[in-house]
Amino acid sequence: MGDVVKEGSMRLREDAETVLPSTVSAKSDHRQVLSSLLSGALAGALAKTAVAPLDRTKIIFQVSSKRFSAKEAFRLLYFTYLNEGFLSLWRGNSATMVRVVPYAAIQFSAHEEYKRILGAYYGFRGEALPPWPRLLAGALAGTTAASLTYPLDLVRARMAVTPKEMYSNIFHVFIRISREEGLKTLYHGFTPTVLGVIPYAGLSFFTYETLKSLHRGCTPPHGALLATHVPHPAEYSGHRQPYPFERMIFGACAGLIGQSASYPLDVVRRRMQTAGVTGHPHASIMCTLRTIVREEGAVRGLYKGLSMNWLKGPIAVGISFTTFDLMQILLRHLQS
Repeated sequence: MGDVVKEGSMRLREDAETVLPSTVSAKSDHRQVLSSLLSGALAGALAKTAVAPLDRTKIIFQVSSKRFSAKEAFRLLYFTYLNEGFLSLWRGNSATMVRVVPYAAIQFSAHEEYKRILGAYYGFRGEALPPWPRLLAGALAGTTAASLTYPLDLVRARMAVTPKEMYSNIFHVFIRISREEGLKTLYHGFTPTVLGVIPYAGLSFFTYETLKSLHRGCTPPHGALLATHVPHPAEYSGHRQPYPFERMIFGACAGLIGQSASYPLDVVRRRMQTAGVTGHPHASIMCTLRTIVREEGAVRGLYKGLSMNWLKGPIAVGISFTTFDLMQILLRHLQS
């Protein structure tokens, strides 16, 4: 009888030991996902609010046939401020927040999950991914986020290029589009968006992760500073974690490369999204592309506003990546 009781208690202990780690692991996974969602949401909100006036100006030029120049862009900003007030420079930013907060939350969280999945698949669990999986993780994260939040992006573009009288708020845009143009219009321009997001998100995450990986490679291992050779500042950063300003620089480089690669598709996307309110007919990607090239030229038309993007893009992406990383570090400290 005593042996039976002992055997039963041992089995119970074994079962508890197998169930407990899996429960702890599941809780840890949920915490990581929630942490990524929260950090991503804050990162996106801060980044987009910082560059909202420049973003609105860029969209206005993208959807019109006006010739772009830095002088004209800042003149437009100035006259908007004079005629409509300072806060009008952030017109459409509420719609941007409604889109960006879930978009950034999903994108960063998905990126962390794709990194984990690809890391396990390629046998790089807990280590930096090799180049191709690193690029793939970013592209998949961007595609996932864009697919789930696209109608909000279209609404934001409509609000940015129309006067206040046309659409009073976000819900008004949805109601008018569904009544006057049909629900399928909410996904008009989705294809060029996805085609543009793949290189943009892929290259942005790839560049940022690669620069952080190179930084870690240049940093001496623990105890190396006790050696007789004192390294030159150019050889090492002197610590394993990048400083916030270094993260900003890495993010700026990532934004510059990602946005330059995908910019023509961004112009096509904006034309398609705002066709119903700017007088341009609803058309396919190729028709829109041909129209832009025919009327405005390949370089001047498809890269219109790119210099504005070179100003706002690195700032926004730098803030976004830096905020996400620092929030993740902070939340990890709070949890531990």
